[in-house]
Amino acid sequence: MLWVKAAHLIAMVCWFAGIFYLPRLFVYHAACDDEPGRERFKVMERKLYRGITTPSMVATLVFGAWLVSFNPSGYLSQGWLHAKLTLIAILVGYHFYCGYLVRVFRDDQNTRSHVFYRWFNEVPVFILLAVVILATVKPF
Repeated sequence: MLWVKAAHLIAMVCWFAGIFYLPRLFVYHAACDDEPGRERFKVMERKLYRGITTPSMVATLVFGAWLVSFNPSGYLSQGWLHAKLTLIAILVGYHFYCGYLVRVFRDDQNTRSHVFYRWFNEVPVFILLAVVILATVKPF
């Protein structure tokens, strides 16, 4: 079980690294005004989303489900886990919205400013704080 927990935490750290950096790339991409720079950001965004962030999300979810499978009735009876899973569902939605934005930038269809993406970049920070507190403190 401890190896599964370690794998879950490692995958989660990798997922959050990608989910923090990808919107930061959107900030720079939205502010970029030269064609070579925009093309470079398209490659970076695609590789980060497909090569690191999405596989890390899948691994996080698989190892998390595996952890719950060790004692499903025990875990699923705890309120903190339901709150955590709700936040994870929101984060998965955020992740897929980032994938949509990768395609928007790829197709040169972005209409939002770098300021929007600076605010957008902060959303996963609050989710991470709440998830870590729920998983460690288990307040309810």
